[in-house]
Amino acid sequence: MTDPTPAPDTVNDDKPALRGADLIAAKVKLLPDKPGVYRMLGAEAEVLYVGKARSLKKRVASYTKLGGHSNRIMRMISLTRSMEFVVTETETESLLLEANLIKQLKPKFNVLLRDDKSFANILIATDHPAPQIVKHRGAHKRKGHYFGPFASAGAVNRTINTLQKAFLLRTCTDSFYENRSRPCLLHQIKRCAAPCVGLVTDEEYAELVSEATDFLKGNNSKMQGDLSREMEQAATDLDFEKAAALRDRIRALTFVQGTQDINPGTVTNADVFAIQCTGGQACVQAFFFRAGQNWGNHAFYPKHSADDTPTDILSAFLAQFYESREAPQLILLSEKIIEADLLAEALTIRAERKVEVHTPQRGEKRDLVQHALMNAREALGRHLSESVAQKKLMRQLADKAGMETPPNRIEVYDNSHISGTNAVGGMIVAGEEGFRKNQYRKFNIKSEDLAPGDDFGMMREVLTRRFSRLLKEDQPGSDTWPDLIVIDGGAGQLSAAREAMEETGIDIGPDTETGQIMLISVAKGRREDAQGKKRTDRTMGATGEQFFVPGKAPFTLPPRDPVLYYLQRLRDEAHRYAIGSHRARRKQQLSSSPLDEIEGVGGKRKRALLLHFGSAKAVSRAKAEDLAAVEGISQSLARRIYDHFHGGS
Repeated sequence: MTDPTPAPDTVNDDKPALRGADLIAAKVKLLPDKPGVYRMLGAEAEVLYVGKARSLKKRVASYTKLGGHSNRIMRMISLTRSMEFVVTETETESLLLEANLIKQLKPKFNVLLRDDKSFANILIATDHPAPQIVKHRGAHKRKGHYFGPFASAGAVNRTINTLQKAFLLRTCTDSFYENRSRPCLLHQIKRCAAPCVGLVTDEEYAELVSEATDFLKGNNSKMQGDLSREMEQAATDLDFEKAAALRDRIRALTFVQGTQDINPGTVTNADVFAIQCTGGQACVQAFFFRAGQNWGNHAFYPKHSADDTPTDILSAFLAQFYESREAPQLILLSEKIIEADLLAEALTIRAERKVEVHTPQRGEKRDLVQHALMNAREALGRHLSESVAQKKLMRQLADKAGMETPPNRIEVYDNSHISGTNAVGGMIVAGEEGFRKNQYRKFNIKSEDLAPGDDFGMMREVLTRRFSRLLKEDQPGSDTWPDLIVIDGGAGQLSAAREAMEETGIDIGPDTETGQIMLISVAKGRREDAQGKKRTDRTMGATGEQFFVPGKAPFTLPPRDPVLYYLQRLRDEAHRYAIGSHRARRKQQLSSSPLDEIEGVGGKRKRALLLHFGSAKAVSRAKAEDLAAVEGISQSLARRIYDHFHGGS
């Protein structure tokens, strides 16, 4: 239900607009005694807070009381200029909707999950007669069995590597599989059963897939015993090659079961969360256990207010964490949250199976939570130490750049191209917490009137596109707006960047509190090799980068200045990202074919044409009659292909 009342500042031009507690009190009169979600909005219609309620009327009415609120809540109430409401059927629906809105809108006064990374999974894809085992990120759109999450890509790669040895499943792409005439190297090193060339029957390969699936589900209690008996029988039958293969599989299974730091005996599939709060910051340490094995851990540092309790932070964190992830059967917590039953009910509905949320008091489950809590405590200690050093570095950077206040968000830009071809602009983002890789962006240079290699024009295009879009999507001064922009280049690049930003209407200057954005460019310094020759590549030691700031003379920093080292890191990371994006675009262009542009020629027909003629160039020279002789190519399609290459209509 959207709030039916008009905006408060348009009710009556003769009366002052309602705000704060008075506005909220006026809204309460129209609210039902039903579950739902409410949003508090500020003067610029920005969302300040998203909350849920079992009863909208009672929950929103609590904000009209003058006492009993923390300073954060009092400030939020005072900034409120409007409210919006959605009524739900159940409180469970309101919990799910609240988590979704918080993730989308990122309100200022909510606890926010800042590190919303996509964890890797293992996928056994069943959309092919010979299922493939691969590492997978993102939505579960492909048909198959998904296992995860793994806390790191390295853990996934190591597990897949071991599972290949144990179950001999293929990891190759479908196109590679279809074009094999003899076994590949993986079969020769005993990591694939080679179903592509029929060295294993479909039934035998399906049995291997079933065993791998059971193992990853945790149903592995009798698997090694069965394999041991098969090995003994093969040895008795003097089939020593089969016995050796079974022996290698048993060793691989033993390895994957025994290489984890902690392997619980009574917990098969569970996520363990522990929270530690110190110095106004919180760390949530998450451990993932699947198939009775430790699949890694990850530390999160949610954004919250100083007066939020550990229980409140953990409760809000969990709702957002599972908003786009599938929950296991069991979730273990270090703190008993008030809405544990409601969270379990919501996750059960989403997963379509029972999910339990517990705070264990004894036994092995309690030990797992204590281990996670110890890691949370140590991780937060390291994070606080790094934060202090980073804050000091940001203050020093602000002083060197002439800024009024330390920057909260730094954006660094660089271009990459080869003589103007496949030109790409890269933007990286950094702050007190380090690089924010989920906010990196690339810009494919689109201007057709740029001269090849016009770096200044490329920079103008990138910044114009970036800030034109930012002006449409967000208000200046918000978290998505940078305080400092660093350009890789000299005075010319700085001038091009400044012109682009001023033309877009961006205010350049050192006072970030008034919405100004500071600009600084970094020109590569002279570098010397072992013979003393001057170099400009990035592998030599720097003898002095030059820095350019609008309105100031160029300056250098002492060789051991931490600000110099930090700016070099920013520039080199932007360079790495821009080059990587350029190479990916170039590789995509090189792998493209003129056949891709012809309507009706898909992957299968393109493959048939290339196999028949040998190359796309040979296809372009073929007669229509020869094209029609290829399997799958009709007379009309052959004429269309011929006309495409010979200018026919």
